[in-house]
Amino acid sequence: MYSWIFRHLPGPVWLKVIEALIIIAGIVYALFTWTFPWAQEYFHIGDTNVG
Repeated sequence: MYSWIFRHLPGPVWLKVIEALIIIAGIVYALFTWTFPWAQEYFHIGDTNVG
């Protein structure tokens, strides 16, 4: 899958690496901004009760 994405990015190899890093950073940002808070709210991931 990653090689398919890398082959379809435009430009020389150094530009493809920069583009891939920007895409990865965007995905990580989206996960931390919307997905993880939503999952914590519905699945109570951070709740720890002992005793």
